[in-house]
Amino acid sequence: MASALPGWHVGAATLAKSGALDTALADAGSGALVYPLFMTEGWFTREALRARLSECRVRVLPPYGRDPGLPAMAADLVAGVLRDKGWPARETRLFIAAHGSGRSPDSARDTHAFRDALAELAELAEIRVGFVEEPPFLADQAFDLGATSICLPFFAAQGGHVTDDIPEALELAQFEGVLLDPIGCVPGAPVIVAAALRQAVEAPGPA
Repeated sequence: MASALPGWHVGAATLAKSGALDTALADAGSGALVYPLFMTEGWFTREALRARLSECRVRVLPPYGRDPGLPAMAADLVAGVLRDKGWPARETRLFIAAHGSGRSPDSARDTHAFRDALAELAELAEIRVGFVEEPPFLADQAFDLGATSICLPFFAAQGGHVTDDIPEALELAQFEGVLLDPIGCVPGAPVIVAAALRQAVEAPGPA
């Protein structure tokens, strides 16, 4: 990430690691931009993170998954698979494997918004969405996708859901297609983040 923003101070922290956020904020100083590497708006970004930052002079940006450039990047990823495999787009199905939430509709809402935006850019046979924590669940949605299918994990990193839950669901559903890396780990991800941070500097807003 730092290589995409030469001259910037770029730090990172997780909410789960004790003291990590405080250390990163101290290093960044007053007026820092905070970029949530989350896929959707929800309890973590709206409540947990902001509560931790309530005494800090920082500006919190929208999470990665809501970036308007993400659907185009995903469309390029899918197009690359179609070229490599020689699959016609109109005969290929895409399965978006996402987290979901058992406590809020916001996660599903943002995931479906991503799906709808992607559907306007990639004329595929079908785009399905399945979730880890709410219906429709991953395995249910992954059935009968056929051999010309692609699974795109709508996750920011290679955590347990990506390394365990998604492969297990795909195996249960006898998925025959291509499993991509999570969209937060693809080569274009740092470019998306860097562009959002530069735009935030050019168009300052409230914290």
